[in-house]
Amino acid sequence: MPSLAAISKIDFPFKTDQQDVKEYAKKLFAVSFPEVERMLSTFDHTEIATRNLCKPLDYYSQVHTFQDQNLEYIRLTLEYSVDAIEKCISSAQINKDDITDIIFVSTTGLATPSMDALIINKMRLNQHINHMAIFGLGCGGGVSGYAKACTLAKANNDAVVLLVTAELCSLTFLRDDFSKSNFIGASLFADGVAACLIMGDNHTKKENEITFVDNQSKLYFDTLDIMGWDFGNNGFKVLFSSGIPSIIAQNVRNDVTSFLAKNQLELADIKNFIFHPGGKKVLTAYQEALAIEGDFLKTTREIMQGYGNMSSSTVLYVLEKFFSKGFENGYGLMMSMGPGFSCEMVLLQMRK
Repeated sequence: MPSLAAISKIDFPFKTDQQDVKEYAKKLFAVSFPEVERMLSTFDHTEIATRNLCKPLDYYSQVHTFQDQNLEYIRLTLEYSVDAIEKCISSAQINKDDITDIIFVSTTGLATPSMDALIINKMRLNQHINHMAIFGLGCGGGVSGYAKACTLAKANNDAVVLLVTAELCSLTFLRDDFSKSNFIGASLFADGVAACLIMGDNHTKKENEITFVDNQSKLYFDTLDIMGWDFGNNGFKVLFSSGIPSIIAQNVRNDVTSFLAKNQLELADIKNFIFHPGGKKVLTAYQEALAIEGDFLKTTREIMQGYGNMSSSTVLYVLEKFFSKGFENGYGLMMSMGPGFSCEMVLLQMRK
């Protein structure tokens, strides 16, 4: 089965303390947002300590046109995607010409030609590489992208599939939007770029082996307004509902147990939980619904605390920590929720 050969992440040079972001937000919102004092505690309740930001704080105090923000998204995404890819290639000890497929996942900017085409051109990858760009999956994009990369590698035993997720959430911040949702987004979202290489069966396995077993997607009917973007003249306005944790609480246990049952497994068989954090309330909903003993979301929580919510990239930061710092022998479950409202899961076999 397809296996993970290498994975890398980007720590941006402007990683910023959450309390500094809180004070900055207070100054920005104070004049036009009467509820700012009451809402400031939102920053503390996230349990985020530092935010991975692609720009210094002063950048966000200025009003930027959508065109300017999107051009900066393209520039920075290309730069840092190439950095992450080069780390992966070096770690996997392969030649860049060995890459057969590239999948690029993002929801925070637009580019045509797509970012995968820009990456191929910049790095001079194989001109005949199979490539695709996936837009609109939001926080679910990391797990969904990983599943699609594994599906490609499963279909071709010689495949070397490159998956890149890039989310510059902070560049979607609207300086002149004084809505509650924009304020909450300012307390939670951050920037992340991650890359991984997934190989078909004909490639030599590493000592630490993480192999693909199965995946499942689920879209919940009549939940289209739960999470997403409202596209306006000024750019991307974030939309998310306070009902997200309750949807998770009502569905996640049955979704997980039925998925595992298809693979003749139970919750007790899962040793490594590679979940997208979403936020504190989302983590609480997972914990209460799954009722697993111990701090099974410890690594997920650590990534949220150290980086913030980086949309689709976050779950790959969690996977990278398992890959580099160690995991338990046994099965792993990747999981994230995204617009739709949808649920994405990938089942892994993890061996040291």
